[in-house]
Amino acid sequence: MPENSRVELAETLIKRLAWEDLDVAYLRRLVEIARDEDLAGLGLLSRPKRAGDRSTASLARTAPQGTADLVAREPLVVCGLPLLTLILSAYGGKAHVQLRAKDGRTLEKGAVLATLSGDPRVLLAAERIALNFLQRLCGVATQTRRYVEALGKSRTRLLDTRKTTPGYRMLEKYAVACGGGWNHRLGLFDRVMLKDNHLALLGFTATADDKHGASRLAEAVAAARRAAPELPVEVEVDSLEQIPPVLDAGADVILLDNFTPLQLRKAVRLIGGRAFTEASGGITLKTLPRLADLGLDFASTGALVHQSVWVDIGLDWRR
Repeated sequence: MPENSRVELAETLIKRLAWEDLDVAYLRRLVEIARDEDLAGLGLLSRPKRAGDRSTASLARTAPQGTADLVAREPLVVCGLPLLTLILSAYGGKAHVQLRAKDGRTLEKGAVLATLSGDPRVLLAAERIALNFLQRLCGVATQTRRYVEALGKSRTRLLDTRKTTPGYRMLEKYAVACGGGWNHRLGLFDRVMLKDNHLALLGFTATADDKHGASRLAEAVAAARRAAPELPVEVEVDSLEQIPPVLDAGADVILLDNFTPLQLRKAVRLIGGRAFTEASGGITLKTLPRLADLGLDFASTGALVHQSVWVDIGLDWRR
């Protein structure tokens, strides 16, 4: 593949979502759903007769104004701070936020992410929802940063997958970007990707006598290019023997599934730059450094999201 063509294609294969790429109207809906779960039992068939923050309402009186800091209880990578404005707005807008950090920044324990000020009743009602969003997204960003650091200064780029929390995909992929990773396809709509079950439907095994299966694969890739000429085509393989027919079929990316480091090295040499290479399957913090110098274009793992842990962030009232 000519170098200029590789560069152009690479720009369509991966991306880093920025906050400006996200649909604010959709995020507002997510916030409102979270609010109504908390205040009104959204999701229950039998809803409470009286909604609202009954705990704060039970207090005889509250101060007219309050101020609180969102504080990192452990080192973390920041993600999701722009959501705070949407959250406070969803609770009536009688409070405001002053951001003390930026998404993507690394903070030490004790650092302040943001300061919330306004009606204490709003701040108390919104506290848990704000923390739920931030702790989750900062957790993904922090996990991603660990993986990026494990990969080191390799030319290989770390990608996420579609293994995301339903409804939160774009937020979680944004968190991966904040942590220094790259976004693989955002959904089924932006790439043709023929995986193991697609190949099984084609009857493709790539054994020495599998001329019929290889022919079906070539037809499938050609059909994909006709149906979606603007999209790259990626094909998953699980053995070295499957690579030649996939290359001959004209795949843009070859996904090397659960290959050992030795097999990956052989695969990169066999592909020889005629397609992009992506390693996936069994990639952990421990195994990732072994992939750094193999010449791979990409390494993808769902662990950036589904193995992440919420980080500890607290809301501390100022006295």
